[in-house]
Amino acid sequence: MSNNSGTKRNALGRGLSALLKDNDTVNQSSAENKINTDAPLNYINDILIDNIEVNPFQPRTHFDQEALHELADSIKTQGIIQPITVRQLSKDKYQLISGERRYQASKIAGLTVIPAYIRTANDQQMLEMALIENIQRENLNALEVAISYQRMITECNLKQEELGDRVGKNRSTVNNYLRLLKLPPDIQAALRDEEISMGHARALIGIDNIALQLSIFKQLIEQELSVRKLEELVREATEGKEKNKSLKSSISKNKDPEINHVQQKLTSFFGTKIQIKADDKNKGEIKIPFMSTEDLNRILELINI
Repeated sequence: MSNNSGTKRNALGRGLSALLKDNDTVNQSSAENKINTDAPLNYINDILIDNIEVNPFQPRTHFDQEALHELADSIKTQGIIQPITVRQLSKDKYQLISGERRYQASKIAGLTVIPAYIRTANDQQMLEMALIENIQRENLNALEVAISYQRMITECNLKQEELGDRVGKNRSTVNNYLRLLKLPPDIQAALRDEEISMGHARALIGIDNIALQLSIFKQLIEQELSVRKLEELVREATEGKEKNKSLKSSISKNKDPEINHVQQKLTSFFGTKIQIKADDKNKGEIKIPFMSTEDLNRILELINI
């Protein structure tokens, strides 16, 4: 943040700025100034770290410890560049609205006081401000954004259009994030841990069969597929599924007695249930299942391979 604290930060977004109700005249104080527990609201003041409690509405529960210590080292050298934001609970008690990383890193750095905006906010505003501030962090992963969007919809009673206005996103973008929450837990965990990107996740969403979805996800991880390769794989899998479904439907409606007879003879010959599928153009496939490597070798010997 620049030294001119009276200038509003556009990066906060319309929703957060409106909730914070920024005052154009802000009292700038330094760490050397006397701590003023009677400071007026909507001003910057240095307050005791021990008088601050964490935000119970904080949507982010995990903080990278290595990154926190790096920030703590920076604070030791440069000080707090951007004040945290708190609300006053009593004369000498405050609660974080935003800036928990700075707050935690300042404690690690050994600071006893920290510059803070002191705001008025009820519980609903606290939750909304914390979520918006969290969403606008550059290092937030796609799943964390999706969870924050969902919380704003359910806990702040917002519609998707209203949510879009709050965070400066259109409805389709908001919806794309929310759809991530429909993915199986294993895929959500990979997205959270940044093993896959949002592009990968969006490609997997297009598969409505969970078993197939997880199978392709496993292949994605093992082969480290690019988003483009994954999209091709998903397209082939879904098209193949539809083709097989159509073929199966055709067979069930027009079962050829001759094909049935051949199927029974092959089943008897191979000692395993053979499936023959054919469409009305006499195109299809023969499926020979096996139960183990030994079973496969037995079948190969029967056909001299």
